[in-house]
Amino acid sequence: MTENTPLAELSLAGVSIWLDDLSRERIVSGGLQNLIDTKNVVGVTTNPTIFAGALSKGEAYAEQVAALAAAGTSVHDAVFEITTDDVTAASDIFRPVYDRTNGVDGRVSIEVEPGLAHDAAGTIAQAQELWAKVNRPNAMIKIPATVEGLDAITATIALGISVNVTLIFSLERHRQVINAYLSGLEKAKAAGIDLSTIHSVASFFVSRVDTEINARLEAIGTDSALALKSKAGVANAQLAYQVFEEAFSTERALSLLSAGANKQRPLWASTGVKDPTLPATLYVTNLVAPEVVNTMPEKTLAATLDHGIIPANSVTGAYDEANLVLDALANEGISYADVTQVLETEGVSKFVVSWNELLDTVTQALDAAKTATRNGADR
Repeated sequence: MTENTPLAELSLAGVSIWLDDLSRERIVSGGLQNLIDTKNVVGVTTNPTIFAGALSKGEAYAEQVAALAAAGTSVHDAVFEITTDDVTAASDIFRPVYDRTNGVDGRVSIEVEPGLAHDAAGTIAQAQELWAKVNRPNAMIKIPATVEGLDAITATIALGISVNVTLIFSLERHRQVINAYLSGLEKAKAAGIDLSTIHSVASFFVSRVDTEINARLEAIGTDSALALKSKAGVANAQLAYQVFEEAFSTERALSLLSAGANKQRPLWASTGVKDPTLPATLYVTNLVAPEVVNTMPEKTLAATLDHGIIPANSVTGAYDEANLVLDALANEGISYADVTQVLETEGVSKFVVSWNELLDTVTQALDAAKTATRNGADR
């Protein structure tokens, strides 16, 4: 880990830096290890969009695709093999971080198929399948925070599987996610599972909130509305940290913690700015607090390293101001409940689109490999 850089300061302030990207090229080139060694990166998150992008570029997957094609592997099974191999390899790279931090960091997340977002039983089954396939203690299974996902979170945690809960937009859903986690821990404890081995993060999305609300503010167009642009994402996340603090101070949570359980840490997701007029570090420097994760695209990581000014804590003293922002939005006629529901629905839909793109990319790669094999045999 490097010292005397903004990224090092961020780590010292209690923020775990995870990279929001993974590819075979990063793994085999040593690029991922280099980020651990020089950029204070202590974890990785993936999603269908990331895998679709990785598979569409370069030749890093060519050898495996050829072998899968030769074996007559179906496209769904091929995607399963390719993505779990990447996560397994990345988990091995991060294993020293996992050991050094007693399991807090060194995490690599892989998501259940987004088409299962409203299928609790299907999610639970695939979470077990992914966990068994990767077979690394520092893996995390990503489950979306839909209503149906809440039951899946509880059941998966109850089995002793670590979970990254994704697509959280509202404070109420965050509370429900924490409740689902605690319920899972209670079931795991009753089953005799060592609670200290179970970890979880609650991925609270930030920039997408601003994108949706900014569009609504611009449609209103008044000076008072426009003055609120790009304030909601940070305010919402700051209040999510307050939810975290309160939830893990209850008698119920403290009882589980005393039995060896871990807190479900807030994870700031979607922290790359969508508006180029905004500071590139907006969703980093304004969300500094102990026991959180910030999962950054590489551009955000580079910007933070280059010119980030890291405060000791930019969250716990900001609750009153954050509430004022949400109140002001309500006064402008913007429905918080509608915004967060729209974002959840869109989030699932976008991941389904990316998943289908991933299937298409792998289908084309398998077909190309089969064609190349046939042409070679004909020579």
